[in-house]
Amino acid sequence: MSARLDHLLQTQLAARPDAPAFSDDAGHALSYAGLDAASAEIGARLVALGVKPGDRVLLLSENCCAAVTSLFAAWRIGAVIVPANARQTQAEIARIEEHCTPAAILATTEVSQNAAAHAKTYGLAEHTGPFGTLAIGAAHDSNPADDTDLAVLLYTTGTTGAPKGVMLSHANVRFGGLTSANLRQMTPDDLIYGVLPITHVFGLCSVTVASVTAGAPVRLAARFDVAATHAALRDGITLFSAVPQMHALLMAHVKGQNLNSPTLRYVSSGAAPLDPTWKREAEGFYGVALQNGWGMTECSAGAAATRNPLGSDDISVGPPLPGVENTVDLDAPGAEEDVGEVLTRGPHVMMGYYRNPDATAETITPEGWLRTGDLGRIDAYGHLHIVGRSKELIIHGGFNVYPPEVEAALNDHPDVIQAAVVGRRIGGDEKVVAFCQVAPDTALEAEALRAFVAERLTGYKRPSQIVLAEALPAAPTGKILKHKLLEHFADELD
Repeated sequence: MSARLDHLLQTQLAARPDAPAFSDDAGHALSYAGLDAASAEIGARLVALGVKPGDRVLLLSENCCAAVTSLFAAWRIGAVIVPANARQTQAEIARIEEHCTPAAILATTEVSQNAAAHAKTYGLAEHTGPFGTLAIGAAHDSNPADDTDLAVLLYTTGTTGAPKGVMLSHANVRFGGLTSANLRQMTPDDLIYGVLPITHVFGLCSVTVASVTAGAPVRLAARFDVAATHAALRDGITLFSAVPQMHALLMAHVKGQNLNSPTLRYVSSGAAPLDPTWKREAEGFYGVALQNGWGMTECSAGAAATRNPLGSDDISVGPPLPGVENTVDLDAPGAEEDVGEVLTRGPHVMMGYYRNPDATAETITPEGWLRTGDLGRIDAYGHLHIVGRSKELIIHGGFNVYPPEVEAALNDHPDVIQAAVVGRRIGGDEKVVAFCQVAPDTALEAEALRAFVAERLTGYKRPSQIVLAEALPAAPTGKILKHKLLEHFADELD
């Protein structure tokens, strides 16, 4: 068995017990000694409820010190943490709870009204400490998992379909944290802005675990708020990792002005492709290079990342991370010329899907390759370029249309904050439909935007319809929920 994640905390505790570790929006702050004591307290409460090594502990949370305490509390008693964003509906939470059968449920009620509502549903009792307030209660009878190296279950389902729990081992998560810390050259002198939800693999591995690995303090934000994030980035933050939608909203918030932060040294983007114009604008805004990366829940956050200087025209997601192999399958569905399904292999690949051996066998090959479902190509420098999801590929008039290419053309327009493109099946063909978020006071009209992209895209790639809106349906991370667009804007479609 590999070294456990709670050992990371013990390492920092031995070296620098009084150093700052985490602080949050509710005014709580924990040193490493404080985090150790708090996690020991919560761990003892879980044991008293009957939680045994290998049992699942469901955490319904938004970012705060209590959430981080819960992670280390579960790990120190050998339990498996199941982080779930409290902003999900009760029906979504119930599907996760019924599938993983947790022995206990935790909820971060102080910073989240949604968590408080779930706590009431499950009859959880609140406890307070230096970490804040945390609701705790027993759930299912103890039923430990067979593999004691299992550390985290992350569920990737939306509002429909059977839950799919990604099993990440202690080794998976430690690898993700160490690789992220090394990539960002984190040190105890840094101050990280933790706005990415720790219920998502990006925020869990690349922010939370990476920071404890390096001893770098984190300022946690329960939710992304554009004004609060802008203020924080001008107040001592040195590292900021986000998704493109967050970056776009920040730039729109202070349109025409640069950030001018005296401390910010590293900014990264993930979860969606970049386009050249937008990347240049972002680097002008931040004043530092915008690094890009690619990964997914099933590969512990990351498989590739850039290390580019400011002004680089590279819009790839970079070379493989150390110890990782990436390739493309040119025989997979959606493949075309040098574009194929991206496969990745290494210590970052998940253990499998919880209680779903068939899905595991379909996703991980006998040789250890993870079939990602992403379409990409590898250039002459060994850098990976993601062109889209195989399931999101649009086949219009017999031609392959990759949504990120169309989205890049739309994002080039100065009045477009962000764009999302999907296929809509009509009469045996798929139409290209675009949804664009614009500012409330914009004078931009759909026909003008259509003419704008016509100069940038060949005929079959041009949207048949463009819908302008002040907001697009999004996940708690800020990532656009493409599967909800057609239904959400059904009344506006031709």
